[in-house]
Amino acid sequence: MLGLVAVVGTLFLMGRADVRATLETQTLSWLMERANLRASASVDADGDDGQLLAMAEPEAIQRATATNPAELNRQQAYVAYWISRRYNVAPEPISRLVQEAWTVGHHMNLEPTLVLAVMAIESGFNPFAQSHVGAQGLMQVMTRVHQDKYEIFGGQNAAFDPVTNLRVGVQVLKDCIRKAGSLEGGLKYYVGAANLVDDGGYAAKVLAEQAYLRQVANGVKLPVTVSLPQAVVQAEVPAAPAVAAKAGAAAASPAGVQPAAPVASEPAPVQTAPARRVEQVAMLTGIR
Repeated sequence: MLGLVAVVGTLFLMGRADVRATLETQTLSWLMERANLRASASVDADGDDGQLLAMAEPEAIQRATATNPAELNRQQAYVAYWISRRYNVAPEPISRLVQEAWTVGHHMNLEPTLVLAVMAIESGFNPFAQSHVGAQGLMQVMTRVHQDKYEIFGGQNAAFDPVTNLRVGVQVLKDCIRKAGSLEGGLKYYVGAANLVDDGGYAAKVLAEQAYLRQVANGVKLPVTVSLPQAVVQAEVPAAPAVAAKAGAAAASPAGVQPAAPVASEPAPVQTAPARRVEQVAMLTGIR
């Protein structure tokens, strides 16, 4: 039947030149319209969108350090959103770091909130941060001191990959705690103050931030504006009463609460805060 219809249609068109001309005209118009649309698309491709399309990388999403906060468990989500508001960073990359802190922290037998607290104090969650002595990335690891650790991730530039910096930083922190024999001592080693009398209040800040993160993880509605202890300025030759007063205040104050400063009748000479991670060598001799 289809063949018969086709034959009849062909014979009909052969006998009707006017109908054939009309069909040819309509077909030509349709083809011209399609050609114009293709030409227009080609012109648009020369503009900004076209230049972007020329550089398109559908696999670029694989390089993004981000996770949907909805994929986190309740504790992790509480922490991620609180950090996001406290440090003015997007929740998606923070969610990825929170997720990684939980995984690596449990693997290394370190509390995830401690890992996040170190990142908070060290870099404020800036993956491209660098100190004047060369500590780099989220965890402010001395890249040139720990080249061997970065080699397994492809080289020193991996220090600026947030997840890699976190993993290396946690390993360094774990080594410091083991070498010092305590968490507070390990933090002192980590900041490069192992051979100094005072760490400039670094450990107190980290532990205070960790205490806040613990509360948030447990569902406490904590303001993002909560403050950290101020750096302790220590007298060069403190009087015995002042030392006793400071020790007593420190013992009585819970983590996250700033102890009252000792009162002195005259201003005493001050000791400057330790240089940040002075090569991180003195504190890590033998640690690799």
